[in-house]
Amino acid sequence: MQINRLFEIVYILLDKKIITAKELAERFEVSVRTIYRDIDVLSQAGIPIYMSKGKGGGISLLDNFVLNKSLLSDTEQNEILAALQGLNAVHYPEVDNVIAKLGLLFNKEDYNWIDVDFSHWGETNRNKFNLIKTAIINKRVISFDYSSSYGLSSSRKVEPVQLWFKDKTWYLKSYCLSKEDFRIFKLTRMKEVRVTDNSFQKRPDMEISFDARRDENFRTVNFKLHLDKSVAYRVYDEFNENCIRQNHDGSFEVTASYPESDWVYGYILSFGNAAKVIEPEYVRNIIIDRLEQTLKQYAHQL
Repeated sequence: MQINRLFEIVYILLDKKIITAKELAERFEVSVRTIYRDIDVLSQAGIPIYMSKGKGGGISLLDNFVLNKSLLSDTEQNEILAALQGLNAVHYPEVDNVIAKLGLLFNKEDYNWIDVDFSHWGETNRNKFNLIKTAIINKRVISFDYSSSYGLSSSRKVEPVQLWFKDKTWYLKSYCLSKEDFRIFKLTRMKEVRVTDNSFQKRPDMEISFDARRDENFRTVNFKLHLDKSVAYRVYDEFNENCIRQNHDGSFEVTASYPESDWVYGYILSFGNAAKVIEPEYVRNIIIDRLEQTLKQYAHQL
């Protein structure tokens, strides 16, 4: 594509300072006339590029030229580099090379100021993530085994649309071929992911369907907890500071809103005897019932 070639020409000139049209033509496997047309396009875009004749002549940029003088503000440059640094977290192909090139173009030495990593401590789902990413880019159907929040297993074939990061968790937005409807899947529950040879086209009304599906899948429950000071480390790690109130005895009252599912009840129970549900009452009753059911499993040992 011409835009890629234009970018590469500017990068080469910043790196090598001067080069001939013939050398550029050989590098990009195009004609010298095409290179001259590219130079005209760059000039019209405001890039201070010029050609000199004679021995040692060729195509070059004005001394001390950097891209920010013609196209982007300093703030825009920093935002672009920060966004690309974020792409490192999802292992986007060749992003390191792009960052290095733009760092040179923008004349930035300290562009590597952020390091983002969404993978779990001690493990990685990189292969699964990359398979899905490749399938989305190439519009290929994927198949996988899925375990629901209720422990039910099923085999799925879907048209992957978008990877979605929400509240420390990766999801896949897709069109499920077996259910003939849009679905959202949690990546950690997807096993044996395979990219098939079947291609697909983007479906109409996709965004509207996903908004409706998201509202359906993520109905939330608002609750208030009393938490003992012994779990202070979790309080500060897992709740928004605006939702935390510390009592005189060091304990906490927190308010939160989470998707209403078995997960949220298991989450509350994960605090053990350090947590007490203040409200709503029906959530407190569900927790009490689960504790009673757990106690029954050990009744014969008491």
